[in-house]
Amino acid sequence: METASCSILNTLRPSSTARNNSNDTFYTPRNPYLVLPFSSIFPRNSTTSPGKCLHFNRFIAFSSPSSSDNQNASQKLAVLLEVEGVLMDAYRVGNRQAFNVAFQKLGLDCANWREPVYLDLVRKCSGDEERMLNLYFNQIAWPTSLPTNEKGSFIKSVLREKKSAFDEFVMSKSLPLRPGVEDFIDDAYQEGIPVAILTAYSKSGDKIAGSIIEKLGHERISKVNIIGNEEVKQSSYGQLVTQKGLSLGLDEQLAKEAIKAASAEKQKIAEEVASMLKLSVEIDTSSSESLGKTVAALRAGAEFAGVPFQSCVLIAGSQSGVSGAEQIGMPCIVLRSSLTTRAEFPSAKAIMDGFGGADLTISKLRAKRWS
Repeated sequence: METASCSILNTLRPSSTARNNSNDTFYTPRNPYLVLPFSSIFPRNSTTSPGKCLHFNRFIAFSSPSSSDNQNASQKLAVLLEVEGVLMDAYRVGNRQAFNVAFQKLGLDCANWREPVYLDLVRKCSGDEERMLNLYFNQIAWPTSLPTNEKGSFIKSVLREKKSAFDEFVMSKSLPLRPGVEDFIDDAYQEGIPVAILTAYSKSGDKIAGSIIEKLGHERISKVNIIGNEEVKQSSYGQLVTQKGLSLGLDEQLAKEAIKAASAEKQKIAEEVASMLKLSVEIDTSSSESLGKTVAALRAGAEFAGVPFQSCVLIAGSQSGVSGAEQIGMPCIVLRSSLTTRAEFPSAKAIMDGFGGADLTISKLRAKRWS
């Protein structure tokens, strides 16, 4: 596996040396794809304090009063932040409002989700919005003018309008940041810990970047990296995957092929059964594509931060982020939101309710104190 990946990595590895004019030392970015055990990432008894944060092109280096050559790799740390559920809890009010706006635009005057109705649907359908709509209209009756064979396209049109309304809400000034997130970012900067905000696989995509900048302020946003679709494409991993159709890890490539094969087999079996019942079916394979996009964003975030991805911690608010982190072995902490109140994340290192105080702080990340 290592031999297969080595020659490819060497051809795409970014410039390895950056000069620090303040003390004439050189920083050599460590291989962001180096596999390290998680137990070595955050030492409990660290006496070396991080130094000033220096930016060289797309990478971040650390200079300390002592020589950087003596800095242990296990002392490196970077934080990757998701948007939905982490920076902002848009679902608490925005998601239900977006559905009601969609109903109005489609002329469904009888459909209006009050909070008890919405929460009941979320609970019964585990937040699956397509299932929520089907359950709701099965209970109150579908539009009378809607043919039975067009229910699927009708649901898709509702979800399309809902997404548009939700995006507008997320980008509006009325949606605040989660309490404590600004202090968390400021503390990370003061500690010399790179922070990257991941918008590439956000449901609102790169559109949300402008809203984030406005809410965090230009001074604070200059201290972090925003990882959108363009940044993913520019990363070594993104170039390798998009241009050569390969994966940096042979295990990931084999896993992807296995998923495809399993999906094809499921489709074949389903079609055979359906043919006897005179039905048409289609197995959804989009989950593997979504996972691949998440993994690419996580790797790009680590690369832009200049830290090996096993030394990064993803602060996640979605199952997609948790799954992507698990796929590549990146430590992950889940911040609960209104969407994930009852969800379980067995692969997460910790599950917390918010930033600051008894919850998530930079000092806890450094000390690896999850509880």
